[in-house]
Amino acid sequence: MKVTRIVTNVDTRDIAAAKCFYQDVLGLDLLMDHGWIRTYGSPGEMNIQISFASEGGSRTPTPDLSIEVDDVHVAYERMTRAGFQIEYGPVDEPWGVRRFYVRDPFGKLINILAHE
Repeated sequence: MKVTRIVTNVDTRDIAAAKCFYQDVLGLDLLMDHGWIRTYGSPGEMNIQISFASEGGSRTPTPDLSIEVDDVHVAYERMTRAGFQIEYGPVDEPWGVRRFYVRDPFGKLINILAHE
């Protein structure tokens, strides 16, 4: 298993406020918009992304960090084997990802996901 992408999430009730600063002023592209989350970044390798969310989707809390991996099953096994408590999932979400939530050692809610 290898990490393929890490995405940070900013919890906000005013998702639209990000457009002016991140898209209009900084020139990032709107890469994804599900209504409850908008992700801005660069096309291609997507090395830079920042998301603004009012929830984590599926009525879950907004995670502090999203980490995309190439194999969610392997990541899940490694987390449980290491003794980290899974707080949600693994689950196949309607927007095309398989994911689970886990707390890191600092109490941050981490969304581990893979696009299907």
